[in-house]
Parts: sequence; C-alpha cells; structure tokens
Amino acid sequence: MGGRKKLGAFVLTISIGLILIGGFVALTQRDSVLALAVSPRQLLIATGAVLVLGACWIWVVVASHKLLRPVSMTYTSRLAGSMFVGLLCFAIALPTTVAAQTVMAQRDLIGGVFQSESNSKSATRPKVNKADPWAKIPRLNILLLGADDGVGRTGVRTDTVMVASIDTKTGDTALISLSRNWMRMPFPADSPLHKVYPDGYWDPSLGNVEQPEFYLDSMYDNVPKAHPGILGPTDNMGADVVKLAASAALGLDIDYYMQVNLAGFKEIIDAVDGITVNVNYKVPIGGDYGQGPGTNGHKLPSSYITPGPNQKLDGYHALWFARGRYGLSDPSRQERQRCTIHALVNSVNPATLITKYKQIAAASQEMLRTDIPEDILGPFLQLGLKVKNAKVTNIDLNKNKNFPTGKNPDYPAMREIIQKAIAPKPAAQTPPAGQPTRKPSTGTSKKPTPPKTTPTPGAAQNLNDACAYNPNETGTGN
Repeated sequence: MGGRKKLGAFVLTISIGLILIGGFVALTQRDSVLALAVSPRQLLIATGAVLVLGACWIWVVVASHKLLRPVSMTYTSRLAGSMFVGLLCFAIALPTTVAAQTVMAQRDLIGGVFQSESNSKSATRPKVNKADPWAKIPRLNILLLGADDGVGRTGVRTDTVMVASIDTKTGDTALISLSRNWMRMPFPADSPLHKVYPDGYWDPSLGNVEQPEFYLDSMYDNVPKAHPGILGPTDNMGADVVKLAASAALGLDIDYYMQVNLAGFKEIIDAVDGITVNVNYKVPIGGDYGQGPGTNGHKLPSSYITPGPNQKLDGYHALWFARGRYGLSDPSRQERQRCTIHALVNSVNPATLITKYKQIAAASQEMLRTDIPEDILGPFLQLGLKVKNAKVTNIDLNKNKNFPTGKNPDYPAMREIIQKAIAPKPAAQTPPAGQPTRKPSTGTSKKPTPPKTTPTPGAAQNLNDACAYNPNETGTGN
C-alpha cells in the first residue's frame, strides 16, 4: 500500500517463513525443543532471539505508519495515528517481554537446581551414556525426599521418603513409601557405612526398643554429623546416605534423588492454582505428640481439613493434607502424600504452564535439590512426558506383616514384594488361528456392577483407585 513492494514482500516472506519453521519444529522436532528448554546457553540465545523479533516487529509497524501517513493530515489526526501506533507497539512489547522473562525464568531454574556432572559431586550417582542414558537402565529409580527444616526445628528431618520406580520404555511408575520410623536400615555390603552399621542403622547397646535418633527420618542429618566424609566427595551426603539405605532395604538400585523443601512446597501448589483431592477423613492441621526428634512439645491440632470429594486445596492446606498425622496412622499419611503427588502431576496443564510459569519456576528453584545432572535433562523430560500419560501404582509393603512397628522391619520380605510387583508382565495370549472364540451371551441379564477395589497387602494398586473418595476410611488403620 505504501509503494515499497519489494520491502513488503521481503518482510511478509520472512514472517510467514518463521511461522512455518516454528510450526514444523514444534510438531516434528520435539527432542530438539526439549533439549533447548534445558540448556542454559541455548535459552540465553532464545531470549535474545525473542527480543530481536519483537524489535523487528515494532520497526515494521512504525515504518509502515510513516509510509502510509498522508502529508496533509491535521494535528489531531497525526496525534491519533501516533497514539494508535504506540498502542500497537505496546501490544507487541508486552508479550515479547513476558516471553523473554519466561525463558529467563526457565534458565534460572535450570542453573539454580541442576548442575552439570563435571561441576557437581555425588557419592552414589551412576555413570550413564549421555546420548542414551536409559540404554542399560530398564527401570529408573528416583528417591523422593520431603525435608522438614521449619521454624523451631534443629537440623533437617526427611519425614517423607518415597521411591519412584519408572519403566523407561513405557513410563509406568510404581511408588513405594518408606515409614519414617523404620529402624535397622541396612547399607550395601560394599559401602563404608556397612562397616560402621553391620546390623543396620541402630544402637544395639540400647536394646530392642524404639530409638528415635536411629529412625529413617534422622539418617539424613545424624549420619553425616557422626561420620563426616565417610562416603567421599559429595554435595549432599545426607541424601547419599538415604539413597544407599533405601537401595539396600528395598533391593533397588537408586539412581538419583529429588529433595523437596516442605516449607516451599505450598508455594508451588499456589503457583499452579491449587490441587484437587478426595479427603476421606478429617486431616489435622498442626499438632505434635511431643515425642521424638525435633518436637516442640505436646500440642493439639489448630484445626482440621474436613472430609469431602474433589476438594480444591491451596498450598497451605495441601501441605497439611500431605503432612498431617496427629491421631492418624503412618500408612494413611503415606497414602495422602502419594495422592498429593498424583494430584500435582494431573493439575499441571499447558494453560497453567504458560500463564503461571514464572511463579512455578521461582517456587521450584527455592524448593528443589537434586543430583540429576544437567547433561541428561533432555531424556528426563521425555521420560516425564511418558510418566504423565502412563499408569501410576502404589506398592503396598504389607505393614501388618512386615513392619507392625518400626523396631525390626522385615526388609527381605519387602524386597520380595517389590520384585514381584515390578517384574515384567507376560504378554496376553491370543487364541490360535482358526480356534473359535466364545460368543457373548444373548441373555437379558443385567450387566454386573464392578466391585469396589480394595488394596491387597503386598500388591500394587492403581493410584486412581487408592486416591478415590471413600468416606468409610478413618485414617487410623482400623
């Protein structure tokens, strides 16, 4: 329209070309996009590219206005035209700035939480082929730690200890909860800690009694203090200690850990606008038995989360839904923790990531600590996409039989349950060719109602069933 047809054709060609290239890359080069999303260097380049594109777009608007503006325009018309162009430039600058800030938030998150293998130390991290890290790992086992270092507590206690065992081919995941009061946690025979605790983590001189300072939740803090440097160079000896003990207790090779600061957990729940869970019984907010390490004395709960289906919880209440234990059993608490993770995974959708990503990234950076190397984050993201759409189950370790108390758990029996639960399932057999199949009955009988599933001790249970609304549950183990 302004007579600059060559320039117009050039700009139009570049614009359409960038759109087509972007669409092609997004649809066909997912691995490359994921690799860019976890590379600080490439994210910095992407930020620069976003700003340059935004500046070019603004130049096109301003240049077009100058070409099309009539010379004979009145002052009012020129002012109105300038204001309209300014509005268009603002409309371009705003999303450009938000996009650049989001990319930089991602870069800060990657750099703040993950370190390259060469810039970090771990006494337990495996050596893998960075090009194909799961080539020799049919199941990836990740230790999930919930660390409690709140106000009034001395040291750090890992009240929440779980293992996520992930099938690297399908993404199917089994969650295994470890009780915070387990004693005699074993160590691998080739570990220096096995020489110090040959009969597991406890003090035989105290007798066969409850020993809170030798519970599983005390290992993270107590062992590094008692035996500094025993595992060699490491950035987080407490996590390495728990990884080794969990490996020996469960019969799994724990590859990596992901530690969550529970004080920052509510921030990430708020960042995703809360989670929706089924509350089967009232869950205490606060409360202290006045026993064990880190206690502040006996204290009743300040209030309760009331029962009900599909309850939307903010960060504060979601944290207590996962943590509350006054008057409730440890297995019920562990189940609520698994359901909290399940609800969080299900609540993260593309719309939430786009609109809330800066808050999510900031909360994650404050909350997370891990020995997962930055070098393999691309394959980790690909595996995470599989997990989100795969089956997630809970492995019941049979508390009544294997650890009615925490004093002397039956770890060999637990290992047997776990190996049976994660063993590859045989493929379904199809009838031989030519063999007739049974036709469905043509009777008028009603379709049977599927029975309500209940967890069988020592079996794997789908988390959709485990986290369903069931007002008959009491949370006390009775």
